[in-house]
Amino acid sequence: MSGEDEYRGTGDGIRGTAKGTAPVPLSVLDLVTVGAGNTASGAIRTAVDIARTAEGRGFHRYWVAEHHSMPGVASSSPAVLLAHIAAHTTSIRLGSGGVMLPNHAPLVIAEQFGTLEAMAPGRVDLGLGRAPGTDGATAAALRRTVPHSLKGMGGAPTLHEGADEFPQQLAELTRFLDDSFPDGHPYAKIHAVPGPVQATSPGGVQSPHRPPLWLLGSSGFSARLAGSLGLPFAFAHHFSAANTVPALDLYRASFRPSEVLSEPYALIGVSALATEDEQEARRQVRTGALSMIRLRTGRPGLIPSPEEAAAYAFSERERDFVDSWLGNVIHGTPDAVRQGLDDLAKRTGADELMITANAHGSAARLRSYELIADAYGLPRG
Repeated sequence: MSGEDEYRGTGDGIRGTAKGTAPVPLSVLDLVTVGAGNTASGAIRTAVDIARTAEGRGFHRYWVAEHHSMPGVASSSPAVLLAHIAAHTTSIRLGSGGVMLPNHAPLVIAEQFGTLEAMAPGRVDLGLGRAPGTDGATAAALRRTVPHSLKGMGGAPTLHEGADEFPQQLAELTRFLDDSFPDGHPYAKIHAVPGPVQATSPGGVQSPHRPPLWLLGSSGFSARLAGSLGLPFAFAHHFSAANTVPALDLYRASFRPSEVLSEPYALIGVSALATEDEQEARRQVRTGALSMIRLRTGRPGLIPSPEEAAAYAFSERERDFVDSWLGNVIHGTPDAVRQGLDDLAKRTGADELMITANAHGSAARLRSYELIADAYGLPRG
């Protein structure tokens, strides 16, 4: 099959449909976490299981996020992971939440996601972030070319993200995706393949679909840019909760209708874990809190087990961090999680909730998505 016959996506490629009693469409953000005692291979097998569970229970989309030099996160190559997930699913939308645009040449991203679109026509999203998704030294290793601001004290590389560069990179990527560089442009004869150029070649037939662009953010910069360009916006509420409402307000105020959207559409990433027992939920989510403490103190590692987190001697300052962190993680029984998600959707006005279930083991994460689906009466596909 080719063209429209291959399309198994839903809606307009951006807007989802709320299922069951959910207030808005529900989706999944998978960090492909690696717990202590587990392997990256096991984490990727779990990613497939989560994507298939999400698809079978009516979640709208499944995204993975680019991270680097983090032993507990096996999602350094979103395009590779998504190709694998595409081979094991048939209808759920798949995408990046996100690809960190400054780490890559725009042409490379256009080629990768054009290839994904050819593999899964009509169900691929391309979410883009402007942060490196890692520390400055790792970003330098990824990019190889060293900008002026990368030469730090004592030879240690540092990285300054030029906000002015991201819109230019985004515009270049869009041109490659649309094959729309004007005559006379240095890239006018360069084409991202698979892509639209194949439809204009003699005898060419090309899929009518092109991955929709999303802008991701944890502050106001991408919110304003997404609004001004009329693009959908995804906000990282799961690690920047204090900025959620201001960023969404800024996005909506900045929004200008485009060929992509006639009105704003914003999703937020939400940490949520449901278990049958409230104490078990707290035991599980404390592993994520300990993992974040280690990451923020320069000691990133595998996701600790619940037993390790329970035995860890938190300092007073660390306990304050845990309390603050867990205050933004919706966890508990399915009814409690459903109420928390309902309240968050109402408070923020988000058009979609993208749930990330952070726990040490695969069983707890898979079970959480099933319990949340049950709590909302999502149908089994």
